[in-house]
Amino acid sequence: MALIPAWAYDNGPINGTTDAWTINFGYIVSDSFTIDGDHPVEGFSFGVWEFPGDVVTSVDWSITSSENSGTVFASGTAGGGYISDKYISTNQYGYNIDAITVVVQLLNLSNGTYWLNLQNASVASGDPVYWDENSGQGCKSNGCPSSASESALGTIPSEAFTVLIEGTVPEPSSIMLFASGMLGVVGVLRRRVL
Repeated sequence: MALIPAWAYDNGPINGTTDAWTINFGYIVSDSFTIDGDHPVEGFSFGVWEFPGDVVTSVDWSITSSENSGTVFASGTAGGGYISDKYISTNQYGYNIDAITVVVQLLNLSNGTYWLNLQNASVASGDPVYWDENSGQGCKSNGCPSSASESALGTIPSEAFTVLIEGTVPEPSSIMLFASGMLGVVGVLRRRVL
């Protein structure tokens, strides 16, 4: 498990204050990203606005050659141990701002421009989920800010997301192995203290 996150593309931090775009109820939001060189991608993170108490349990994603179309390099539904939802803050509109991290099967991407497409995000309550717009403020990569679109509207400002390279996202099995090892250590120490 890496201690310092590394990225292949960083479109800037989650700001949670400007606007956000629906990624469920049939809407698809797409953002471009440019990779310099060959990178083994193993996940991505993005910011969302949620109603208080909501936690994203799954999201459909794809990486394509064009805006929500073209060649599909990878796609799937992230859920279970392959998605995490971390609360950051509550914004001025009363939405919780959360960071979502998705682990994907290792994907080798070469130098070029790709599109990350998100849709069908789900929360137990059935409420809307919105991808945080940051308009590329604080973008740290070539190709910044990203081009973005929403399936019903067309061109929109870009969203907060990061494409993560190999070694930055712990695999679910690694997390379980680490957790079980820590529980074993706690058990041994407890027996010694008692």
